[in-house]
Amino acid sequence: MRTRTGPIPTQTHEPSIEIAGRLGPRYDEVLTPEALAFLTELHHRFGARRHDRLADRMRRRFEIGNGHDPQFRDDTRHIREDAEWKVAGAGPGLEDRRVEITGPTDPKMTINALNSGAKVWLADQEDATSPTWKNVIEGQLSLRDAIRGELSFTSPEGKRYEVTATETPTIVMRPRGWHLPEQHIRFTDRTGRTMAASGSLVDFGLYFFHNAKQLIANGRGPYFYIAKLESSEEAKLWDDVFTFSEQYVGIPHGSIRATVLIETLPAAFEMEEILFELRDHIAGLNAGRWDYIFSIIKNYRGRGARFVLPDRSEVTMTVPFMRAYTELLVKTCHKRGAFAIGGMSAFIPNRRDPEVTERAFEKVAADKKREAGDGFDGTWVAHPDLIPVARAEFDAVLGDRPNQLDRQRPEVEVAASDLIDVHIGRPITTAGVHGNVSVAIRYIEAWLRGLGAVAIDNLMEDAATAEISRSQVWQWIHQDRTTEDGTLITRESIEALVTQVLAEADRREGDRFDDAADIFREVALGQDFPAFLTLPAYAKYLVETD
Repeated sequence: MRTRTGPIPTQTHEPSIEIAGRLGPRYDEVLTPEALAFLTELHHRFGARRHDRLADRMRRRFEIGNGHDPQFRDDTRHIREDAEWKVAGAGPGLEDRRVEITGPTDPKMTINALNSGAKVWLADQEDATSPTWKNVIEGQLSLRDAIRGELSFTSPEGKRYEVTATETPTIVMRPRGWHLPEQHIRFTDRTGRTMAASGSLVDFGLYFFHNAKQLIANGRGPYFYIAKLESSEEAKLWDDVFTFSEQYVGIPHGSIRATVLIETLPAAFEMEEILFELRDHIAGLNAGRWDYIFSIIKNYRGRGARFVLPDRSEVTMTVPFMRAYTELLVKTCHKRGAFAIGGMSAFIPNRRDPEVTERAFEKVAADKKREAGDGFDGTWVAHPDLIPVARAEFDAVLGDRPNQLDRQRPEVEVAASDLIDVHIGRPITTAGVHGNVSVAIRYIEAWLRGLGAVAIDNLMEDAATAEISRSQVWQWIHQDRTTEDGTLITRESIEALVTQVLAEADRREGDRFDDAADIFREVALGQDFPAFLTLPAYAKYLVETD
């Protein structure tokens, strides 16, 4: 018998992309051979690093859960102490961002956003979009048509929508976060292993490949909101994606501009490092308030009673840890020439209820007045009727200036302990528990039907607010919390609320409430804590298998 010595030969395959989803009308305009070749290159070059960064997240979350509080990094101190470097800053069309409207990318919402009068539209393929295959690809079609001035839409009732504004907002597209897969596109690597594509690379890649040159010709550029980052290493990965992509299609280095959402606790400790790694491509940072609250709960869910938050409505922007993080964000951005963009108040008007509308206007005005006064350069709204309210507060501070980058905030000093000071001193109420169960189930039901941004009880709910609702319930149960009347929060008491919420729901043929309740039980009542509710919900219900 002969014995083989030396390295074992391995079979190599040409990396490839395969479409596993059904093809609808005009899908071939997005899923062109050239675009798929670009997606293949993105996954070949960056897919493994993406998995490494996701593993880093798990390790970091494990460390925090076991008592190691995050700190400002010693190994990057030289970056923070070097006063010389600045970021690229605003690209064409991003010089004035005082009011940005957010929303999904279906044709009707795209047209409404472009007619809204906002300075910027966050075209959201992330938390405001349920990632059905239809939404993923048809959202790309909406954006492609809008950028070329070809978009129109006729509703089933026969109402026609068209872009009529003489000046439309600058589009900043938000792809899905690094953690989310796209199961309808399959990537095979050089070893022959086939896996789901990255939702991030699919959303970014298709939009960039088809639209980058057209956007530049339009006097704007390929601009992106980057969600869910947790480290400067993740930012470096995006920067390398950007640089490669610019070279691939032949546009100048730095044409891409990113705005990074600081919406996770680890990222709050690395704001300057994130800016540094993306310095050739970054325009600013955004204070993503709702995911930030979710991140606090996720990381500290098992650390004892002192890290338990009260009712969601009590976790406002003025509580200690939220105040510290937003103050630090403004100071950090302006130190480096980056824009600081405020977050979205959840209150929305109701055109059928003047009292609700008046309260929404008052709440939003107060929120935006605080942001403008703190030095933010712009803010978000989720409804066109709120644009004048938000603009008035920023106009009062900015006047004719496009921003307030000159406001340096040297008086702000934020310690690591300030960023995790979650003491609020308010109780958990019976109404708050019921509200969390009700909102989570109703939102998940809509999400399963393909809706990612949903008005519930006069608040705009998206995946981030649903995450807060379910994660609070999980934490309250596991930390043996009681409501203010002394009622212990248990799995059994929450199960009773699930039954109540289902009985209260406006049930219709074909609704998804039973599926939504099952998802809620898995992500809020299970022993384990899924990192994102969207992961099991997507795998079970949104992946087309036929």
